[in-house]
Amino acid sequence: MLLVTAGYKTATMLFNKMHFCIFRAPMSFFDSTPSGRIINRASTDQSAVDTDIPYQIGSFAFSMIQLLGIIAVMSQVAWQVFIVFIPVIAISIWYQQYYLPSARELSRLVGVCKAPIIQHFAETISGTSTIRSFDQQRRFQETNMKLTDGYSRPKFNIAGAMEWLCFRLDMLSSITFAFSLIFLISIPQGIIDPGIAGLAVTYGLNLNMIQVWVIWNLCNLENKIISVERILQYTSVPSEPLLVVENNQPDPSWPSYGEVDVQDLQVRYAPHLPLVLRGLTCTFRGGLKTGIVGRTGSGKSTLIQTLFRLVEPTAGRVMIDSIDISLIGLHELRSRLSIIPQDPTMFEGTVRNNLDPLEEYTDEQIWEALDKCQLGDEVRKKEGKLDSTVSEDGENWSMGQRQLVCLGRVLLKKSKVLVLDEATASVDTATDNLIQQTLRQHFSESTVITIAHRITSVIDSDMVLLLSQGLIEEYDSPAKLLEDKSSSFAQLVAEYTMRASSSFEKSVEH
Repeated sequence: MLLVTAGYKTATMLFNKMHFCIFRAPMSFFDSTPSGRIINRASTDQSAVDTDIPYQIGSFAFSMIQLLGIIAVMSQVAWQVFIVFIPVIAISIWYQQYYLPSARELSRLVGVCKAPIIQHFAETISGTSTIRSFDQQRRFQETNMKLTDGYSRPKFNIAGAMEWLCFRLDMLSSITFAFSLIFLISIPQGIIDPGIAGLAVTYGLNLNMIQVWVIWNLCNLENKIISVERILQYTSVPSEPLLVVENNQPDPSWPSYGEVDVQDLQVRYAPHLPLVLRGLTCTFRGGLKTGIVGRTGSGKSTLIQTLFRLVEPTAGRVMIDSIDISLIGLHELRSRLSIIPQDPTMFEGTVRNNLDPLEEYTDEQIWEALDKCQLGDEVRKKEGKLDSTVSEDGENWSMGQRQLVCLGRVLLKKSKVLVLDEATASVDTATDNLIQQTLRQHFSESTVITIAHRITSVIDSDMVLLLSQGLIEEYDSPAKLLEDKSSSFAQLVAEYTMRASSSFEKSVEH
């Protein structure tokens, strides 16, 4: 009972600590760590901590108590047996020390090789329709078999190493016991009492077996403890800054104006990587709609990630309404900003939970937001209304509807600073127009920052920021930039127009 309680509490403590550290880890951790590796830690390794290790500790303790009991009895009746068994124990320990380094590394290798199988399986399940469309089933099956073979190799070697140890311990035990029997038989009568000799033989056989069992349990326990080591690695993951800074909390109405001031901002994703943003200085005036454009790799998404503090600046700072965002808590910052991402996300649950996960708004406010984003009639048709079911990843909703749900969240929140991260890149033109119209109508007094690949999405912005290789190339109103035919923005618009017209001509020809 004591072992079960201690094992349960230890496993719970380790899981909670790992869970907390993973959920508070910075985005760089998830960028560099495959999801299969995290799932492997939380499933296979946690299962070993929950069930295998307490069982191994119990077996080891039980066999150790038996061994000590036999030693106590033998020391009273036939202490001469220890002349043989002490060297045997020493040899067994030497075998164990010889076996353990290899076994530990093999156990680590098994853990490392299992994660890619989980990752590949999850990716295959999520992309089944695409795989079948391109007739790539065989390639994915072959990849899965290769990964399974890679996992089986260290697993087979672990079994082989354990058999190697068991065989040698059994042989040592058998040879020692045989020599002990020959020694007892060859002693002349009268030197040793037959009863004592029989007792020595009986307990000597048990002593041999239990001593091997102790060594075997200890080795198994050492192998399983690797799971604790792997979990502890994730309990030391660096954490994001504090969610709330008690002595520096902004006013409840912040931001009231929505002015974003970027001062000499420099950002890199890791200390050994080059700067992505190289000294940006600009101001997004409150209440204006600003479009950010630039070629791939120019730093558009990095700027937005810095605004939400998903990436911390290397130098410089970002001010919102004269407050340095790096000095306040993450919760205080992110709860006051809104974003409509490129890939709309819906969670398994209900429509109400997806629009208002923190249960901060009334049903009337939720219906009002749904009507504003043209989803009210669609939800009213469903049997459960606001409690109608949303499947995993919102699979029972179309891509456009999911994007409108994200718009509904933003309408509920009514933030002074709204970010559109290529929000209309994956929706049709009608949904794009609906989103743009809704934003113009309900966020006319908010600061709207739009990242767009479609130049047409930023033409009607108040200001356009053109980034190039982490630097500001141009920042002015679209009208002024288009007047100057030599401006980079005018050239981008011309290039986009030419590409669109040529693709249209090709489609007409076909």
